[in-house]
Order: sequence, then C-alpha cells, then structure tokens
Amino acid sequence: MQPIVFLSQHFLLSCQKIIPDYMLNSFFNALIRRYLGFRYRRIQQIYSQPLELQQEIFKNFILKLSQTDYGKHYGISDKCGLSEFSTNLPVTSYEDLFPFIDRMMNGESNVLWTGNISWFAKSSGTTNDKSKFIPVSDESLYQNHVSASWDAMSVIYHNRPDARIFEGKNLIMGGSLHRVSDDLTTGDVSAILLHRMPMVGRPFYTPDFTTAILPDWEEKIEKIARICMHEDVVMFAGVPTWTIVLFNRILEITGKSHIREVWPNVKSYLHGGVGFDPYVDQFKQFIPFDDVEYYEVYNASEGYFAFQDRLDQKGMLLLVDNAIFYEFIPADQIDDANPDVLTLKDVELGKDYCIVITTTGGLWRYKPGDMVRFVSTLPYRIVVSGRTKHYINVFGEEVMVHNTDDALRKTCEKLGGKVSDYTVAPIFMDQSGKGGHEWLVAFAELPPDLSHFASELDKALRANNSDYDAKRHKDIALQPLLLNAVPPSTFHHWLRSKGRLGGQSKIPRLSNSRNFLEEIKSFSLDLK
Repeated sequence: MQPIVFLSQHFLLSCQKIIPDYMLNSFFNALIRRYLGFRYRRIQQIYSQPLELQQEIFKNFILKLSQTDYGKHYGISDKCGLSEFSTNLPVTSYEDLFPFIDRMMNGESNVLWTGNISWFAKSSGTTNDKSKFIPVSDESLYQNHVSASWDAMSVIYHNRPDARIFEGKNLIMGGSLHRVSDDLTTGDVSAILLHRMPMVGRPFYTPDFTTAILPDWEEKIEKIARICMHEDVVMFAGVPTWTIVLFNRILEITGKSHIREVWPNVKSYLHGGVGFDPYVDQFKQFIPFDDVEYYEVYNASEGYFAFQDRLDQKGMLLLVDNAIFYEFIPADQIDDANPDVLTLKDVELGKDYCIVITTTGGLWRYKPGDMVRFVSTLPYRIVVSGRTKHYINVFGEEVMVHNTDDALRKTCEKLGGKVSDYTVAPIFMDQSGKGGHEWLVAFAELPPDLSHFASELDKALRANNSDYDAKRHKDIALQPLLLNAVPPSTFHHWLRSKGRLGGQSKIPRLSNSRNFLEEIKSFSLDLK
C-alpha cells in the first residue's frame, strides 16, 4: 500500500475522538480521491503498455519458480525464457496441482511458491473432491486482490469525481472462514479478503467482521439486513443471488418500497461471479434510478483478473500489471493433446479462448475453466463467454456435469429407477428472491416415488457441490429442484428434429439458459 494510505489511516485513527465523523470522513474521502487520482496512472499504463508489463511480470515469476520444488522438478532456472517456460511446464488443471497443494496444506514450504502458505481459498469441487483449495500467498493477496481493488476504486473515482465511497459505508457480501489449525485457514476468497482487509478500509465497511464471515447464511442475511438498514451505504458488492435475498429482507423489515429509501446515497454496485443480464430488471426495481453505476468484476478464487472500466462499453479491462501472467488456448483446441498456447500479443478480437494463468499463489499455467472473448486489444478488454465444460452458474452454484451425473447415479442406486437422458436449466429468480433448477429426465425405468426421488437427488447434489449446498441452505436463495419426468423417446425426437441423430450427438446436460429445456419439453408434450 502506498505511503499516503498509511499516513491517512493513522491520521484517521488519531482524529476520530476530536472531529465529528461526517467532517472526518469527508476530509478522508478527499484525501483518498487524491491518492486514487495518482494511482490511476497505473490504469493508463495498462492501456498503453500491456505487453511490456506482462514481460516484466514473467521475469519476476521465473525468479520465484526456480526456487520451488515445482520449478526444480521441471528443470527451470532463473535464466529461463518464455520458450523454455512454455516447452517445459505443462498446462495444468486443479487435479494436476492437487498433490502439490496437498503438501502445502500440510505445512511444506517452497512447493509451488516460495515460503509457507497458510491461507487457501475454498472453491467449487472437482471430479476428485467436493471442494478445491486455491493457495493465497501474501503476494497474491496484496499484489493481486488488494491491488486490483484499489485499481477498481481509481476507475470509479475517475469516472465519477464526486464519488464518496470513503465517506459513507461499503457493503460487501462475503463468505465464511474455517480455522483448521494455527497454520491453516480455509474459506471463500471474499472472506479471506475481508478478514485481512487493510486497516484503512475498515471504518468504511459494514457490517462488522464477525457478522460478515458467519457460516450460516440465514443468520448472516438477517443480521446484515438489521445492521445495514441503519447505515449510509454508498456502495455494495457481491454475487447478485445473495444481494437480491438481502434486499428483499431489508425491504420486508423496513416496509420501504425500494432500496434508495433505505440508502439514499447508494450509487455503485460491483457484481461478478455470474452473468448479470438476468438480474438487470430486478435491480432496476430495487433501485429505480438512472444514476446507479453497475460495474462488472472478474474476481475469482484464483485471482482478480479484470474489471469494467467503461460503463458505456461491454467488456472488462484485463489487469496485466497485477501479478498474473496470462496465456490463452483457442476454443477449438481445448481438447487437443498439444494445443497452441498463445500469449497476449497473439490473441484476436471476437475469438473465444480458454484462459490460462500463472499466479503468485503458485498456480503455474493453470486453467480456471473459463472461456473469454476479447472485445478490444488496445487496451485489452474481455468478456467471460462461458466455461470449458457444461455447467450451471446462474446463481453462483457452479454445478458441473460430473456433479449431476454422480447425484443421479447415487439416487438411482438408492431408490431405484434408470435414467436414459436428462437436461437441467435454471428457474430464474422472481421477486420472492428464490430461483432453482428444473430437471427434465427421461426414465428408462421410473422410480417408485418421483417426489421422493427428487428430494434425494437434491440431497445428493448438495453433497457433491459445496457451492450448490450453500445456495440451497434452508432454501434461502435456491428452492428444491423441480423434477419433470418425460417419455423415454423425448430426447430422441428432439435430436431428430435438429438433424443430430447419431453416436456423436450429445444432449446438452446443463445450460445457463432455458432454451434447450423448453425445446425438449415441447417434444414431451407432443408425445403425451
């Protein structure tokens, strides 16, 4: 953090008892505005010198890699160039790095990154486990997540010079933490960031940190609502799913008709994790004013990659100076044994790429599983265009095909029934604040009790996926899944209508839209 911020926080703490809060906060906001104006020069460098910045980051990574067990295993020296790096080091998935991460979680040092790492961000599961654990080193915390947060603030203040984010309160919907031992803490990356937030930001954050990291979301929503309804919230951030649940509860408690009646000065919302398009109309009902700014951010457990720097343009600015080295695999080569792996200088507009990252947490040439598309190249701006595999992530649940396949298998084994085909789509949220999943299942052999089958299937899916389980907890955000049994020939007739009958044709198991499900359902009605 820059010296001006350190001086500011000490000044703030020393003056809190002698200057009224509103005057002190106004002064501090003006001071921070000056700092952010200076910091905005970083954004201008990202605009004008992206390749040079990436090259410098690469050099720093090689020095670290050569000191780790992972680097020594692949023969990486501190003189390694990009060609040797890309030839010697494989592109990796979580399963590839898990043995090394497991060693780190058991206290070994200099495995994937130099020194010991005691913080691990818990994310959605893989084929091997219910959850995955992403190393969060001090470098990745401060040089990436915290640094990117300051950069985002500099953009907001640049776009709106009268911003008063450091004059009012900021509400961030965080996750929870689990202290495994004195040397190991796991949890959502949002909770790690809140717990380790620099002191300068704490007076402007709401609610209190104990409430913010509560593991019980029903209790957390209730407490946040009752605390924050009395605060002057000027900015809020979080996944739309939980934000909608919170807003509904605040309006229920206060009896107000919209959120601006509760927070008259709220102007900014930072959202990410899921696509925002399905939620736009709901947020316009919650805050029916045109002066609210909606910023999309690309902040994952693995790193803070990008944020929207222009409100009138689609796309997020790729953060090329925040301790991440980027590579990209063309979409049509994802399943190739030896795909072309491109650096930033070789990407093209309008094409989809699987993003590959190297981070200061020790994720070397790692595939987070996201597909991105470049909408500009100077500066480099991206949109998240999908996932590398079928998935549903409308509500932040990140349900993958292996989750649903396994849940179906276990439920059939337990209750009977045989499944020939299925597809799953979201039930989008309404004003009740609850969404869900609709399953269209063709049974070759019906289970004795469909209602019981649906209930057990929901339980099995919750056991397979920690993010889905969190959203389903006490029905706060997601209602129980809706199961519709259709005639066995339904999917066959749908494939025929598309001219896709044949051994290579596959049913779209999971989708973030209802298009496939509604089409297939129409064939089931014709067959009944």
